[in-house]
Amino acid sequence: MYSARNQHASAARAGAAGGMKRARNEEADDEEGEEGAPAVVEADGPAVTRSVLSSSARQALSALPSCEMYEKSYMHRDAVTHIVVTPSDFVVTASRDGQLKFWKKMQTGIEFIKHFKAHLTPFAGLACSTDGGLLASTAADKGLKVFDVLSFDMINWLKLDYTPGVCEWISGPQAARAVLAVADADAPDIRLYDGVSAEGEVLSTVKVHSAPALVMRLNPKFDAVISADARGVIEYWSPSGEHSLPKGLSFRYKTETHLYEVAKCKAKPTSLCVSADGKHFALTASDLKVRIFSFLSGNTRRTYDDGPDALHELQKTGDDAYRLEAFDFGRRMAVEREYRAAAGAPPSNVLFDETGAFVIYASVVGIKVIALETSTLVRLLGKVENTERFTHLALFQGRARISATMISSGGKITQDDDPTLLCCAFKKSRFFLFSTREPMEPEGDDAVGRDVFNEKPSKEDLQLAQREAKGPLPKMACINTSYGEVHVKLFPDECPKTVENFSTHARNGYYDGVLFHRVIKGFMVQTGDPLGDGTGGTSIWGHEFEDEFHRSLRHDRPYTLSMANAGPNTNGSQFFVTTAPTTWLDNKHTVFGRVVQGTDVVQGIEKVKTDKTDRPLADIKIISIVCMEN
Repeated sequence: MYSARNQHASAARAGAAGGMKRARNEEADDEEGEEGAPAVVEADGPAVTRSVLSSSARQALSALPSCEMYEKSYMHRDAVTHIVVTPSDFVVTASRDGQLKFWKKMQTGIEFIKHFKAHLTPFAGLACSTDGGLLASTAADKGLKVFDVLSFDMINWLKLDYTPGVCEWISGPQAARAVLAVADADAPDIRLYDGVSAEGEVLSTVKVHSAPALVMRLNPKFDAVISADARGVIEYWSPSGEHSLPKGLSFRYKTETHLYEVAKCKAKPTSLCVSADGKHFALTASDLKVRIFSFLSGNTRRTYDDGPDALHELQKTGDDAYRLEAFDFGRRMAVEREYRAAAGAPPSNVLFDETGAFVIYASVVGIKVIALETSTLVRLLGKVENTERFTHLALFQGRARISATMISSGGKITQDDDPTLLCCAFKKSRFFLFSTREPMEPEGDDAVGRDVFNEKPSKEDLQLAQREAKGPLPKMACINTSYGEVHVKLFPDECPKTVENFSTHARNGYYDGVLFHRVIKGFMVQTGDPLGDGTGGTSIWGHEFEDEFHRSLRHDRPYTLSMANAGPNTNGSQFFVTTAPTTWLDNKHTVFGRVVQGTDVVQGIEKVKTDKTDRPLADIKIISIVCMEN
């Protein structure tokens, strides 16, 4: 039996080890910043201002995606965790169920090519060679697979005797063999393989870490590999020979650098990216800071804090263009806490644009584009996409690659360029494309919207599509009873399914003439059962549906509108309005509205005489319910 009373009756209730000696190039000077200025360490967090950019930076910014809304999204069958854009103009996406998809970048947008069931477990690493010809993937199933990107075929499959972590191609396009570095997920060793050889022979083992390497990137301009381990220690090593230190560094000891900074903060690295000119690399870590390093000096040039304190400060003092409504910000922070606590969630990464003038990374408020020369937030993508927490990013900047020299000389960007930012999102089986074009409005019954259903949609996708097709859910309702009108505010953003069920029943006349079948003074009034005895009623889908609890919606005050149920996830059509705080019902019944007018009507119903089963002696009915958008 549906009951909110049963609960009422029972309510009583590193530092890293020492500095490694470094070979010093006596002729090498410290890295210089923009406009010939010395490199500096910035204070935490980008200023949210509109400082003037140089002409070359403005030109580089025009070659990046600019629209605040994503243009298209495409599906996998499970949450998308990795995206790679290859130098050969292909896109590869990977999902938590081990599926791999190849896409071709067209003049505008992308086109699906081929699908592989690559692994039995989620991906640990996905890496493309510097020439864009080879792709490698690793996973906890101990498989290492290599694909020919241009022919879309799997060309090698090694079964390893250890659990692999991240991987990276560490040989250039002119090298005699394609060397792939694979980190051990449980040990500090990094093993090197000939990626196209089926023998599986370990060419050499790199032993520069004292903990498993979590991130690894080749710096081809300086023939060096940068890796960082679970203790936060950053190492440089040569991809060939004895894997010694690269030549030309401007420091003798690591203690002269900031390469221990992440370890000192007791943080773990989560992503690593190298600029196109090799002079800088960016690293994100579990302390939610984005650090920009000079490669030659090993010192931080910029540090951007994206932690909770910095975000709250931005809400108070930042530019209005980048602030969120208080309610929206609170909801996003709740999602952020869930994201940070989720096991196996894809970490947010950081990217450089092709000129090295900007860094791009996803945050709570959207995807940030920061100009390094002024350390300012110059663009914020996806701020309006408040249902997505974007995570892993990949950037395509078109066939006509823009060099720094061309930009400085005022070279014109051709119309064929189609800069596109591709993004994963937390718990989403889609990936999203931001471009310079706003999404097209679908026209006609056969029109395809921006969310492409290239896979058989799940129940959740179908329900979301149906809701969007019907237009926005109502935010207000007037319950007209035989005792008077009760106006309620609804919460469609927090509990869309519950509001959809209630408003659809109301629109269809399902509640017309239904009795208030249970009234308990000092507790609540209950209705919504067409049988009138508390045993009937169903949802608009013909079956029970799940609870929608939200941390901001509690039974902490009277006149709360909530769903009656017979246990977890058994919602149908019955609902009740409380007449006192009933906090013991929190996380047991879905709160989906509050009375904003007509509390006297609720009080009048509450005071009627009832029998031993709490049924009113005189009938009190719902005459009709009218829902409104505002």
